[in-house]
Amino acid sequence: MDTPATPGSSNRLLHEKSPYLLQHAHNPVDWYPWGEEAFEKARREDKPIFLSIGYSTCHWCHVMAHESFENPATAAVMNALFVNIKLDREERPDVDRVYMTFVQATSGSGGWPMSVWLQPDLKPIAGGTYYPPDDRYGRRGFASVCRTVAHAWQHDRQKVIAQGDRIIEALRDYARPESSPAAAGGAAAPIADVLRTAVQTLASVFDPEWGGFGNAPKFPRPVTLQLLAVAQARLSGEEREQAREMLFATLDRMASGGMYDHLGGGFHRYSVDRFWHVPHFEKMLYDQAQLVIAYLEGIQIIGANEAQTGRWQRYNSVVQETLEYVRRDLTSPDGGFYCAEDADSLLAAGRPEHAEGAFYVWSQAEIDGALSQGEAAAFRDWFGIEAAGNAPAESDPHGEFTGKNILFHAQGAERWPDEPAAPLATARRTLFDLRVRRPRPHLDDKIVTAWNGLMISAFARGYQIQAHWHYLETARRAADFVRAHLYREADGVLLRSYRQGPAAAEGFADDYAFLIQGLLDLYEAGFDIRHLLWAEQLQARQDELFYDAQNGGYFSSREHDPHVLLRLREDHDGAEPSASSVAALNLVRLAAMRNRDDLRQRAAATVAAFGAARNTARTTQTMPLMLVALDALSHPPRQVVVTGTSVDHGDTRGMLRTVWRHFSPGRVILLADGGEGQRELARRLPYLESVTPLDGKATGYLCEHGSCRLPTTDPHALVAQL
Repeated sequence: MDTPATPGSSNRLLHEKSPYLLQHAHNPVDWYPWGEEAFEKARREDKPIFLSIGYSTCHWCHVMAHESFENPATAAVMNALFVNIKLDREERPDVDRVYMTFVQATSGSGGWPMSVWLQPDLKPIAGGTYYPPDDRYGRRGFASVCRTVAHAWQHDRQKVIAQGDRIIEALRDYARPESSPAAAGGAAAPIADVLRTAVQTLASVFDPEWGGFGNAPKFPRPVTLQLLAVAQARLSGEEREQAREMLFATLDRMASGGMYDHLGGGFHRYSVDRFWHVPHFEKMLYDQAQLVIAYLEGIQIIGANEAQTGRWQRYNSVVQETLEYVRRDLTSPDGGFYCAEDADSLLAAGRPEHAEGAFYVWSQAEIDGALSQGEAAAFRDWFGIEAAGNAPAESDPHGEFTGKNILFHAQGAERWPDEPAAPLATARRTLFDLRVRRPRPHLDDKIVTAWNGLMISAFARGYQIQAHWHYLETARRAADFVRAHLYREADGVLLRSYRQGPAAAEGFADDYAFLIQGLLDLYEAGFDIRHLLWAEQLQARQDELFYDAQNGGYFSSREHDPHVLLRLREDHDGAEPSASSVAALNLVRLAAMRNRDDLRQRAAATVAAFGAARNTARTTQTMPLMLVALDALSHPPRQVVVTGTSVDHGDTRGMLRTVWRHFSPGRVILLADGGEGQRELARRLPYLESVTPLDGKATGYLCEHGSCRLPTTDPHALVAQL
């Protein structure tokens, strides 16, 4: 029976698990979750649907909720005119992608909150993002748009229906592949030319003064940094130096700016200015994971270069502090990783006022009152503390940071190695301990399979570079959590998310792709053969459920969901990489590890499907990680085989660490320890039956095309072969 929500009451969202939906469970809006109950009501009552999509740590979602959805008068309009549905985009990315594509196509931009009005058959009528509560600043207010849509539905329905049909057909045309894989791959440029073009394309939008690409706002976009890391390894001369300059300048500036949390570790979502000074204070798990890997690759590229010691040390600190932040604040007791922390928090415990960044910003008086005179002086100098606050007015249009200071390296990234270590370190510890007593930002404690896969990669690779055993254990625990709670052993299907039990939605293509990547990285860190075999099984399931056999690449969602209008292939590596880009890289690695040419062919078809080699400039902007996959396909797969008694044995571990710390794209590492793992690997790579240690010492073999070069017990000689 329908029981509309009234002011002070709860609605159907009260029975959901999503933190985002629960935030709206006491709105006066008669919210429904996405599902047949809401769709049937819309059909029965002949009402349009209002669909609101967001996520629990979304700042402007909170603003629109407070202005409109908590307003009884606005809620009354919504309840009278529509069937109202709330959707967590992190739980149902497939639905979000369909309507985001519509909003971007019709308005030229997208984002969250996303507001879409639908016909009862789910075809879109109108859409946008945030709407103010009433008409202002030349923008129509939310209630006004609601009345306009309802009037059109009631009085001009045939036009609305015809327009909906045209919209869906246009979206189908947009989603249709441009050509077949064979045609797409016909005019492939040499990989060196592709990488040169990519470097030139990025240089055209690079900010040489402040790092990063484009102007404000500035997003970290780690996939671009991954492409630059590969380019500097493959190219020589001016292009190599150009790639390195863009990579290091961006890493330097991000970590020295206010986007980095200098007390607690971890990165905020993005910078509102070009200087990386004033961030949007939200912290997302997927950013931490990808940026850790970007800094780890920076460490590998620097290597033993003594001139880069200061940079190596600061990258090392960023990695350690960020991984520690995730272990401390984003890890569940059972080992899974939580989604995010909000940008907003209470100004003080017991008071209702809240503001963006309240947990992170400081007045000069707070700093001076907490520290000794010498510590305060060093801290003020290093982090640009000012009595009136240090946020530029143009970056703080609403005056939220008046009198407050955002910590950043005021002396510039180039002075970072000269940090006054003792007083500053003491000051940072003191202020961190003081900050812990503040009201924390809201935690989205949902556990998403895809993002856990990304974080497993970060901890596994962090262990490789930094040798902290607890990093490997953290990655293993997360993988165990996913297998225990988000994987159906009976049919080999992943589930999307977990909070107080698994959610109903089955996994999407990115859940499979990102977890497979995490398992491959975990195998190459701990060499538990079970992780490699599970990755291979998941790859088979991903191919079965999502692969586009006709055109190549991966659909984001499964077939045969009557409530998803379009089955799309994600064609953008954004804040999260696309499933197809990550899958292509996974397929190349699995092909080399398991001697499976069918997987390599599938990787080639996936890369070709997106025309990476035909339009490099465009691909650099839209799918930089697909160019990394193209590079991996363009070089013979190489296996670095390390033999020894055990991964824990001193010289075996030493040889592995030397290899791990060397940046070498296009290689996989296998352990031949004489045990079950080696026997399983040898089933598909027969030459592994004969590789043995020399003189009882850990020995390295560089192998390709089924044969190996002369073995060596010298780790540096093995790296030289790479």
